[in-house]
Amino acid sequence: MTALIFFSDLDGTLLNAEDYNYAAALPVIEQLKARGIPVIPVTSKTRAEVETLIQQIGLTDPFVVENGSAIYIPRETCPFELPEGEDDGPYRVLGLGVAYVMARAGLKAIAQEIGRPLKGFGDLSVDQVQQLTGLTQEDAKQAKMRDFSEPFLTPKNTEPAKLTAVVEEMGFRVVVGDRFSHLIGGEAGKGVAVHRLVSLYATTLPKAETIVTVGLGNSPNDLAMLENVDQAIVLPGASGPHPKLANRGWKIAPEPAPEGWAISVTQLLESS
Repeated sequence: MTALIFFSDLDGTLLNAEDYNYAAALPVIEQLKARGIPVIPVTSKTRAEVETLIQQIGLTDPFVVENGSAIYIPRETCPFELPEGEDDGPYRVLGLGVAYVMARAGLKAIAQEIGRPLKGFGDLSVDQVQQLTGLTQEDAKQAKMRDFSEPFLTPKNTEPAKLTAVVEEMGFRVVVGDRFSHLIGGEAGKGVAVHRLVSLYATTLPKAETIVTVGLGNSPNDLAMLENVDQAIVLPGASGPHPKLANRGWKIAPEPAPEGWAISVTQLLESS
């Protein structure tokens, strides 16, 4: 016997990259909920952003925020014994990263070390975040409500390898993206969060059952998650899958999000 767990990125994976629509995925999510199969958002978004979305969709499973910097476990619907952590509202919070003030200080130190200014979300107004991301004003406000990590504009004149080396020297990790990169704590990461949650869910299973994990993502910041699941599914953009995810032997969804998400998950459910 196997027990499925789905780990899913949001923007461009469950949500359409252009208009953030997820309607096509809702019937499939209802099927998963009816079968007791967890759907766990694993995202660079903040708690405020994810809470708004899961309330709209009706998800009650744990969720991972800020590129694997923290796991939020709803205490009332938690299927496993709550691990040690801090309680915040309705959640048990497992912090994997650093406090936001440390991430901000780290970004300034890294900028000094590489000799180039690095502009983080904390340096930007809500209007500037809105212009750069295409988010609504309310969503841009929520994107700035950070607790553990600092997104910053990816520097154009610094090699990613050099940036990564400096970041790691200072005890942090960086998820380098095309437009934005994310500075997170040295012990944080989407893969770290996936392993922690799998170990918690495993405590609820009979010895004869095993967990099969499925990860769905669309961009390089999903690599740590996709590399740490049993089955990885890549959601393509309008012009195909991201080059850094295209040739790894992973399944490519037949359409972009949300339709590709719905089709891929349905196919997997039918074959399991």
